[in-house]
Amino acid sequence: MDGNGRWAKSRKLPRTAGHKKGIEATKAIVKRAGEIKVEYLTLYAFSTENWNRPESEIDDLMSLLRFYLKSETAELHKNDVRLRVIGFREKLSQDIITLIEKVESMTANNTGLNLTIALDYGSRQEIVSAVNRIIHDGKTDIDESVLSTYLFTHDIPDPDLLIRSSGEQRISNFLLWQCAYSEFFFSDLMWPDFTSEEFDKAIEAFRARDRRFGGIESVQA
Repeated sequence: MDGNGRWAKSRKLPRTAGHKKGIEATKAIVKRAGEIKVEYLTLYAFSTENWNRPESEIDDLMSLLRFYLKSETAELHKNDVRLRVIGFREKLSQDIITLIEKVESMTANNTGLNLTIALDYGSRQEIVSAVNRIIHDGKTDIDESVLSTYLFTHDIPDPDLLIRSSGEQRISNFLLWQCAYSEFFFSDLMWPDFTSEEFDKAIEAFRARDRRFGGIESVQA
């Protein structure tokens, strides 16, 4: 999800207004994902690099996160959504950690959409952390499956489709290991303008692709 700040700037609004509008877009996409039976949806909400932003903006983002977790938990639970948060929690305030743990516990047994929020997440940092924990555990025979079990996403399938908004065409340290065979969809829309129709467009584009995973092109009769 990208473009909240630029969306606000283009309208001569404070960046906070863009983040608030971005939450509205997020709620619409989560709802649409559930409607069309998407099984897993991961949202990149805050990167490890985002800590370099002005302190006032970080405070605003954390306030919005608190608001989302408090206001949307009941709705997510009612709609059978399971919510998980991946990333490093050490820099988060204790009240936010408590809110995260509460919603994760409340929705743990839900069987609808698996919604994952990547918060204070960086893929390079995730991989380094996984390697350090493998070393700590004394493992020496390491393969892809072993490393995968040490990632934040160990119980989540690798993504089939990565959607990047706001005209940017880079991964930005997001799920580098997991996206090895993901399809990509780039949208020129900034995240606050990203609609359910644009989400459907991305899904349809994905369905039209021939995924070969390194093999030859599939043959259709």
